[in-house]
Amino acid sequence: MLIAEAFNLQTFCSSTKDILIFVGWALTIFKVAIPFIIIAYGIMDLGKAVTAAKDEEIKTAAKRLLFRAIAGICIFFVPTVVLWLFGTVSSFNEATTGGGFDTCESALLRPWGGANDGTGE
Repeated sequence: MLIAEAFNLQTFCSSTKDILIFVGWALTIFKVAIPFIIIAYGIMDLGKAVTAAKDEEIKTAAKRLLFRAIAGICIFFVPTVVLWLFGTVSSFNEATTGGGFDTCESALLRPWGGANDGTGE
């Protein structure tokens, strides 16, 4: 009972909005930077293999680049897909109606948006 009073789902999003905006910025940076870094390493490996001019190394580097590109794409889309799945679960939506889940969603997915700066736009 004491935990239920301390943790109120109705006010959680509005009371932790600043933290959620920070996490949203971190997710956005990681979501963009990590795929670029992964693909850049793959391109560098492929470049090294091409300059070595060995067919076996080129094939291995090309496979590695393909797997890294797929991993980069997955890293980019996983946070969005997870939040979309939570949005489609009806029991999750019922638990958060009136609780300001839109505040949590906008803070995590769009930390740069006008809804997060207090203007409401």
